Amino acid sequence: MTGNLLLTIHSSELIFFSLFIVFILFVLLLDLGVFSKENKVVTFREALIWSLTWVACAVGFYFLLKYRGHMIHGPQNLDELREIIDKFHHPVETEGRTYPELLQAYRNNLSLEYLTGYFIEYALSVDNIFVMLLIFTTFGVRERYYKRVLFWGVLGALVMRFVFIFAGAAIIQQFSWVLYVFGAFLVYSGVRILWKGEEEETIDEKNHPVVKLVGKLFPVFPRYVGENFFIRKDRRLWVTPLFIVLFVIEFSDLIFAVDSVPAIFVVTKDPYIVFFSNIFAIMGLRSMFFLLSNIMHVFRFLKYGLGVLLTFIGLKMLMHHWFVDVLGIDNQMSLIIVAGILGVSILLSIIFPAQKEVDF
Repeated sequence: MTGNLLLTIHSSELIFFSLFIVFILFVLLLDLGVFSKENKVVTFREALIWSLTWVACAVGFYFLLKYRGHMIHGPQNLDELREIIDKFHHPVETEGRTYPELLQAYRNNLSLEYLTGYFIEYALSVDNIFVMLLIFTTFGVRERYYKRVLFWGVLGALVMRFVFIFAGAAIIQQFSWVLYVFGAFLVYSGVRILWKGEEEETIDEKNHPVVKLVGKLFPVFPRYVGENFFIRKDRRLWVTPLFIVLFVIEFSDLIFAVDSVPAIFVVTKDPYIVFFSNIFAIMGLRSMFFLLSNIMHVFRFLKYGLGVLLTFIGLKMLMHHWFVDVLGIDNQMSLIIVAGILGVSILLSIIFPAQKEVDF
């Protein structure tokens, strides 16, 4: 229903989406240790296993879409399938094809859109590792509590991404010019990253807007109290500094979403595909944080690669028809270009490592 800012939800979409959320929450509980009450430092081996597990889940979902992707919107005939393709602007030729032929072409395209979106989101989310590590270090959080903070951070990210993505999709359906705003913002973000280069980011823990906001809303206890977000003392409910860290993490994820979510809308206008690719990338990010947090400094050119990536995606959003019709850069070629940009930045980081400072 293009005349309404609310997206119409069909029963098949509701069922598929609900099963997806149940699956994600179940694996999330296993991954982040709700079934284990012990707070402990995540080992490299554990982080590697879960990183590979989430990648395997994401790849498995690609094959699910490739062979059963029609289950999301549930088209029953050729006319309904054409309507879905037209509604979400999938680049699939609908004329002269039978229902089985068009269905297979639609599923192939859907799976490619998902994989491209997942890869872009996963690549961009690497930059968020720098920010999360900086937050934990600045606020002096003990490493054994990282996992607990990130667990609740993931749950908050699930809700925020759902609202952000489906609201954005509804707005795009109603006001297509918003895509140009997104594109301009992505170009600005990419150029800003390239301009800043290797400049180190800092956080002012006392003057951070989230710290000030929480301080106005709640009484803040002056020190950490183990793993607790709240404590009751002198008949008052206090929030601990760990609760503030959680809110700062959520705030950083919201800022990160402003960059990353529009980047996937250049690949697909289907909010379900945007959401699925986002969530798998976010889940993998939490495990990858523990895997790469101690060696992120090695990838000195990765930020430049992310800047180039955002600029490329933004330009493609601003000049979509020229990129596709003139340059022939479709989703498959975009995936190759994205992989190439990241591969070159990582390779350059290995070939030209940062010089160690020598004290005299």
